[in-house]
Amino acid sequence: MAVYDTVVALHGGARPYAAHPAVTRPASTAAAVATAAHHTLTARVPSQAAGVDARYSEYLAGIPDGPAKANGIQVDDRVAATILGLRTGDGLDNQIPYVQPPPGPGVFEPVAPTPPVDVVLTQVRPLTFRSPSRFRPDGPTRLGSHAYARDLAEVQALGRADSAVRTPAQTEVARFWSENTFTQWGRNLRSLATAERLGVRDTARLLAMAHTATADAVIGCFDAKYHYLRWRPVHAIARADTDGNPATRPDPTWTALLTVNHPEYPSAHGCWTTALAHALGVFFGADRGRLTVDSAVTATSRSYRSLPEVVREVRLARIAGGLHYRHSMRDGERLGRRIAQHVTRHHFRPTSGARPGPARP
Repeated sequence: MAVYDTVVALHGGARPYAAHPAVTRPASTAAAVATAAHHTLTARVPSQAAGVDARYSEYLAGIPDGPAKANGIQVDDRVAATILGLRTGDGLDNQIPYVQPPPGPGVFEPVAPTPPVDVVLTQVRPLTFRSPSRFRPDGPTRLGSHAYARDLAEVQALGRADSAVRTPAQTEVARFWSENTFTQWGRNLRSLATAERLGVRDTARLLAMAHTATADAVIGCFDAKYHYLRWRPVHAIARADTDGNPATRPDPTWTALLTVNHPEYPSAHGCWTTALAHALGVFFGADRGRLTVDSAVTATSRSYRSLPEVVREVRLARIAGGLHYRHSMRDGERLGRRIAQHVTRHHFRPTSGARPGPARP
């Protein structure tokens, strides 16, 4: 957001998120963007300040001294102060102990010896709306329902670590999408901006829109996760004789291909990837063509004909990984789409006549 508001102040073309700094010309975009990144990172992630300081100093040393450099730095001194002021007391630094509810059918239990992750997100103020629960979905399927039995049977067969029905291609897909989601998509977003030859203005808008949509989608998703506290398939399958559903079958030997340690419903990857896909669709247009994504886990790349194809593949990946029920994937996708629609309707809108275009010399 700080980088985006800095670039908008210098180049126009879109509506700022929050900051409207005065600009003294000439002003170096490179100095301003570097300062935006530096000031927000060191304030929000002080544990990495030393490394960020070193990179910032090295980068600034490559920009010629003079009025343009000094004025660029001043622009983001003002922007960073505005953005950081808005996020003061937003809950990100809260210390939230996890309290395990009494165990029982349907109730989440940790799947690792360490506490579940990201409980703090239930108290983080979203970036574009007030309450994390604003878009909370209706909840998981009833344990006794036919839909629950159907979903459980699917993940039980497909997501088992040594599944006899999961194909090698499906295993590859599950592992491909098992990389840390922010790391994977952050890297591929930067590659996309480069491949599309976007200029600084459009790159800043693309990254701000995509990361804000996904951040708010994840906040909304983890609010729902710790509200509903749905058990993971690994416990649901082992204890299927306790769920009151005659159509489910217990298997105490069942283990999942992949493991994550937070409640199952809704799918965080479904929330994230669908929010991102919507933001990319808004930025590039609904007819966005082929997209290539790589994974550090499999050291491979995959190409897609459309954004919906990416969403469908992630849905398969999380079921095949033994992590989610199909209903949870669809509700996560719906949540991510609703939040991304909110973000893109109210923020990062181009001004009249501004459209994504190739980089300029």
